[in-house]
Amino acid sequence: MQFAKSLTRSLMLGSTVALAAAAPARAASTLVVCTEASPDSLNAALSTANTSFDVTEQIADRLVEMEVGGSTLKPALAESWTISEDGLRYTFKLRRGVKFHSSASFKPAREFNADDVVFTYNRMLDHSSPWYKVGGSYDMFSSFIEPALQSVTKLDDHTVVLTLKKPSASFLNALSIQSLSIQSAEYAAAMEKAGTQSRLDQQPIGTGPFQLLQYQKDSLIRFRAFREFWGAGGGMPERAAKVDNLVFSITPDPAVRLAKLQANECQIARYPNAADLKRIRTTPNLTLQEATIASTSYLAMRTDHKPFDDVRVRRALAMAIDMKSLVEAVYQGTGTPAASLVPPSMWGTNADLKPFDYDPQAAKALLAEAGLASGFSTDLWAIPVARAYMPNGRRAAEMIQADWAKIGVTAKIVSFEWGEYLRRRRMGEGDVGMSGGTWDFPDPSQMVVSLTCENMKTGRNVANWCNQVYSDLVDKAGVLSDQSQRAALYQQAQQVLHDDVPVVFFADAKAFVALRSNVQGFKLHFLGGQPFGGVSVGD
Repeated sequence: MQFAKSLTRSLMLGSTVALAAAAPARAASTLVVCTEASPDSLNAALSTANTSFDVTEQIADRLVEMEVGGSTLKPALAESWTISEDGLRYTFKLRRGVKFHSSASFKPAREFNADDVVFTYNRMLDHSSPWYKVGGSYDMFSSFIEPALQSVTKLDDHTVVLTLKKPSASFLNALSIQSLSIQSAEYAAAMEKAGTQSRLDQQPIGTGPFQLLQYQKDSLIRFRAFREFWGAGGGMPERAAKVDNLVFSITPDPAVRLAKLQANECQIARYPNAADLKRIRTTPNLTLQEATIASTSYLAMRTDHKPFDDVRVRRALAMAIDMKSLVEAVYQGTGTPAASLVPPSMWGTNADLKPFDYDPQAAKALLAEAGLASGFSTDLWAIPVARAYMPNGRRAAEMIQADWAKIGVTAKIVSFEWGEYLRRRRMGEGDVGMSGGTWDFPDPSQMVVSLTCENMKTGRNVANWCNQVYSDLVDKAGVLSDQSQRAALYQQAQQVLHDDVPVVFFADAKAFVALRSNVQGFKLHFLGGQPFGGVSVGD
């Protein structure tokens, strides 16, 4: 791919010069992480995928951050903030002395200030800005920030005000998403002057603990420690780089990731096969970390396409899946069949909902009632990479295919490379397909909002399902401050979702990471991108 080749050459040119000029006396330390797929973007502002968030997490920062491995909001590029009594004015005091990375094509002449915050947010908010059209769509911003945000104002170099159109209970937590990472306005101006605006996203710089050096699609991503990281001096020392070099070795096959881990070709392997967990636990020099995560996984049906516009057909397909057997085979003890969009690990779950009973005969009767006694054919899109919420999309699709064949429905399994899969799904391709995700901030609204009528236009509502009762309940919950009232509304919304069956849920799951036993300081992070600052490799 030409983009990958040119990006590699330009990034490596800058890194080679810098490394030669600052060659350390000691041997450089390197942490290699076997990851599951290439990112669909090197700038998380243009993505909804954790493969992209994992990259941005290393190189950039937000106004606020989630604690590593936890759900407590912490000051980051904003040292402090105040919120007006009416909940419409957020005033942020910005951290001083924060430096941006440099590259072969850009050397910063100043430190981080309010201009960078205003540029970052207005690029996504102001649709008339020339920068709005550079790169792609801003799905996370459009879903969680833009509906409430009215303006971003610079009061002075170290003070910005975010003014809202309406109160938003989740607004502050949502600012911690990697998609809201602060970019350099000075870098953007330099690239615009040079006519190379795309470099802002293809060769991103930030203020984070690592600097991006090299990207080779489907092969690797290299980072170098940024020794002038603001957090190292006390602002956030747990995110400071503890190794000189960080490498993402892109390895889609989980069996190959484990083999590389055992051979010490990588020291951390993401998303191991569920079938390998017992072996990892008993293998010398390996350890296994696990965590209960807030995630959802489901099969979405295009409710605006026939025959999926008929709720009887959607319910029949749900009842025809032997979900208990599927979860046992695919998750292998790491998940339990789900019925609620919000998982039990997060407030707002609806514990009264139950998975659909497996009943092929009742499913056939519903299809007959809908005029489809002879069945029909459909595509079935399978997630191509292992995720915490879906360990083996292909195996799950094969089991669904076999179950649906019993009621006369012929399913053709479709899949693509991960970035292409995400792009096509956002563009509305596919009548039936797997979707899911982990929460990026600790509020039920993130995934609940994705299925509102409003999110049909962002591509996040992959079912293209519009139920105004559901959307109104979600919107009402979003402006309330009382958590118990919000939870009750979300529970009602999930009942509406369950009854209308635009999606069929798979499982509530745990996340696992395999490590070499000499890896120190790693904490499995379950909200957004995984930080690798603070992680070191012992002898």
